[in-house]
Amino acid sequence: MQHPCIRLLRWLIALHLCIGLAIAAEISPSTTDPQTASLQQLEQAATSLDAMRKALDDTDSADTLQTLSESALQSKRDADSAVAALEPLLKQLDARIAQLGSVADGVEESPEIKQQRKELSQQHSDLDSAIKRGKLLSVEAKQAVDSIEKIRTQQFNAQIARKVESPLSPSLWKKFAADIPLDLQRIHGLIRQGEASFNAAIAQHGWKIPLLGTLAALMLMFPLRIWLRTLGRSFAASERAPNGRLRRSGLAVWMLLVGTALPGLASMVFIESLRFIDAIAPRLDLVADAWVKGMFVAAFFLSVSASLLVPKRPSWRLLNIDDEAAPKLTRLAWGAAALTWFSIMLNAVDIAARTSAISSVALDGLIALTYVALIMSVLVVIKKQRQRQQVIDREKAAQNPQEHRPATTSNWLMFAWLGGHLTVLAALIAALIGYLNFSVFVATQMVWITVVVLATTLLMKFTDDFFGWIFSADSRIGQGIVMGTGLKSSRLEQIGVLLSALGRVCLLLLGMLALTAPFGNSSSLLALTDTLTKGLPIGDAVLRPMTIVRGLIVLIAGLTIFRTLQHWLVETYLPKTELDIGARNSISTVARYVGITLSALWTLAALGIGFEKVALLASALSVGIGFGLQAITQNFVSGLILLAERPVKLGDRVRIGDQVGDIRRISVRATEIQTDDKSTIIVPNSEFITKSVQNLTMDGALGRIAIAFSVPLNTDIVKLREVLLGLYAEHEAVLATPAPAMYVDSINGSVVNITSFGHVSSSRSVYSTRSDLLFGLLQRCAEQNIALVAATDIHLVRDPESSAAAAAPASQTP
Repeated sequence: MQHPCIRLLRWLIALHLCIGLAIAAEISPSTTDPQTASLQQLEQAATSLDAMRKALDDTDSADTLQTLSESALQSKRDADSAVAALEPLLKQLDARIAQLGSVADGVEESPEIKQQRKELSQQHSDLDSAIKRGKLLSVEAKQAVDSIEKIRTQQFNAQIARKVESPLSPSLWKKFAADIPLDLQRIHGLIRQGEASFNAAIAQHGWKIPLLGTLAALMLMFPLRIWLRTLGRSFAASERAPNGRLRRSGLAVWMLLVGTALPGLASMVFIESLRFIDAIAPRLDLVADAWVKGMFVAAFFLSVSASLLVPKRPSWRLLNIDDEAAPKLTRLAWGAAALTWFSIMLNAVDIAARTSAISSVALDGLIALTYVALIMSVLVVIKKQRQRQQVIDREKAAQNPQEHRPATTSNWLMFAWLGGHLTVLAALIAALIGYLNFSVFVATQMVWITVVVLATTLLMKFTDDFFGWIFSADSRIGQGIVMGTGLKSSRLEQIGVLLSALGRVCLLLLGMLALTAPFGNSSSLLALTDTLTKGLPIGDAVLRPMTIVRGLIVLIAGLTIFRTLQHWLVETYLPKTELDIGARNSISTVARYVGITLSALWTLAALGIGFEKVALLASALSVGIGFGLQAITQNFVSGLILLAERPVKLGDRVRIGDQVGDIRRISVRATEIQTDDKSTIIVPNSEFITKSVQNLTMDGALGRIAIAFSVPLNTDIVKLREVLLGLYAEHEAVLATPAPAMYVDSINGSVVNITSFGHVSSSRSVYSTRSDLLFGLLQRCAEQNIALVAATDIHLVRDPESSAAAAAPASQTP
C-alpha cells in the first residue's frame, strides 16, 4: 500500500501534467478544423440536452432541478457558440460558389469543375443543415430552461403556501413528540454511517491527511486571519495609505474579504482533506457541502457587521451608529450568523437522515420565531438610538438655537426600521395561523436582504472612493496620467466619475443576483446575461460587450497617441521652424482633427464595422446634412479653407462689420476675435469667406494716424507746420518712413482746415499714439500762442454809458 503523501504527490504531478497539456493544446495549432470542432460541439449539446430531458422526468428535487437548468443553459451556450463558428464558414462557401458562377446554357463544364461544384454544394448543404440544427437546439434548450424554472417556481410557491397546524395548537407538538424517537434513531444511524466511513478511512490511510487538513484549517482561521486583519489596520493608519475617505472604506472592504474568505476556505480545506481519504459517507456529502456553505454565509454576515459597525474603533465606523448601539448590533449579528448556520445544517441533516415532515415543520417554526426575536431586538436598539439622538438634539438646540441643525437619520436605518416592523408583523401572523414555511422565508429574507444591501452599499462607497482617488489630480497615479496623456484635471475627474458610475451599476446587478439567489432564479438571470452578452447586431456586425471594451481601449489609445503627436508638433518641432504663429496654428489644428478622424476609423475597425457601412451611413445622413446641418457644414468647409489659404491668421487685427479685434483662435467651425475691451466675439467661419473682411495687419500693414483740426486765418502756418512735424519726429512710435506730412485741406471763411498724417508699425498703436500727439499739440499751441478754432461763442455786451444812466436813479431812490 502506497503512503498517502506519495499518492497526493503523484496526484498533484498528474494534475500539473494535465494542465500543461491543456495549455499546450490551447497554444499549439489545433489539428481539428473549425467545422469538425463545431459539429462535435453540436453533438455534445444535443446529447446533453437529451440526457437532461430524461433526468427531468424522474426528479422533483429543487437542487436537481437547479443542476438540470444549468445543464440546459450550458447546452444553449454550446449550440450558440457552434452556430457562431459555422456561419462565417457558410459565407466563405457562398463566396466560393459565387466565384464559380452559374452554368451557361449549351456550355459543357470540365469534370474537375463539376466535381468541385458538387463538393461545394454538398458542403453548403451540410453547413446549412448544421446551422439550422444548432439554432433549433438553442431554442429547445431555452424552452427547457423556461420549463424547469416554471416547475421550480411552482414548487417554491407550493412550499411557501403550505399550511400546517399552528404552533399554538397542542396537536402539533403531540405529533412532534411522537415522531422525535424515530427521528433521533435516524440521526443516530446517520452518525453511525459517518463514524464507520471515518474509521475505515483512518484505518486505511492514517491520520496524517486529516491532521494536516485540520492544522491548515486552523492556520487559515486564526493566525492568518488575525494577521491579515492587523496588517490592514496598520496600513490604513500609516502615512502610506491614501488620504481621504478611501482609508476607511478600503479597510472595511479588506475586513469584509478577509473575514468572509478565510473561514470559508478553512472549512473547505478541512472537508476536502476528509474527502481525499474517503472519510465522508455518501449520505453525508450533502451535510459536508452544507457545512462549507454555512461557514461562508455566517462569515459573510459577521464580516459585513464588523466592517461597518467597528464597535471598538468609532473613528473608523462607516454607519451612523453611536457607541452604545454598535456593540449590541454586533452581538445580534453574531446571533443571526449562528442561527443561519444552524438552519442550513439542520436542513441538510433533515434531508440526509430523512426525518419526518412534522419535525422539520416544528423546527422551522422555532427558527422563524427566533429570527423574529432577533429582528425585534434590532428594532429596539435602533429605537433607543433614535431616542438618544433626539435628546442630544434638544440639548444642543437649547444651548445654541440659532446655529443648531438637527441630525438627519440614516437612510438604511429608516429602511431597517420599516422593513423590520413589516417583517415581524408578517412572520408572526403567518406563524400563528400555520404558514410556517412562509414565516421562515419572510424572516430569513429580511435578514439576507439587509446584509446584501449593507454589503452592496459598502462596495459602492469603496468604488466611489477608489476611482475618485485614482483619477484625482492630487494622487500620484492621477499626476502620472495627466503627465502621460495631457488631460486636464477636470477631464480626469470626469473619467473617475464615469468609471465609478459603471462600477456602481455592476455592483447593483451583482446585488440583485445575490438577492434572487434564495428564490432559485439564478439560472434565469444567467440566461438573461447570456442574451445580453450576445451583443447588439448592426447589419452583419455584432457589437458584444468585449468588442465595445476593445473599441473603447482603441479609441483612448488612438486619442492619446495623436494628442502626444500634436503636443510634440506644437511644443517641439514647429517652434524650430521658420513658420509664423498662424501657420503653426493651422498645422496643429489640422493635425488634431486628422488624429480624431483616424482614431474614429481605427475604433470602427476594432468594433468590426467596415468602411462600407460608414459610407452607407454617411450617404444616409447626406439628406439631413443638406437640410438641417447645412450651416454647420458650410462653416466646417469654410474653416478648412481658412486654415489652408490663410486669408486671416492667428494674431491678425481684422475689421468685420463694425467690430475690430485680434484673432485669437481659428477652429473648423468658428473664429474667436478679441476686441479692445477684452471681450470675445465668436464669428462663424463662413462670414470670413462670403463677406468683406478688412485685415489691418496682413503682410505687415502699417497703422496710419490722422489728425484734423482748424486754425484762424491769420495763424502762422509755417510755424504751425514746424510744431506739428516736430511732434511727429519726437514721438518714438511714429515711423520716419513713410515721413509724416501736414496738408492744408481747405480754407473756409475765416478758418484754415489742417490735416496731418503719420505712420506707426502696427494698427494696434494708432489710438494711443494719436492721443499722445494730441496732448503734445495742445501743449505746444498754448506755449506758442497759436490759437485753435473752437466752437462759436455768443456774448451780449451792453453800452457802459447806458448802464451807468440806468443805475443812477436806482441809487437815489429812498
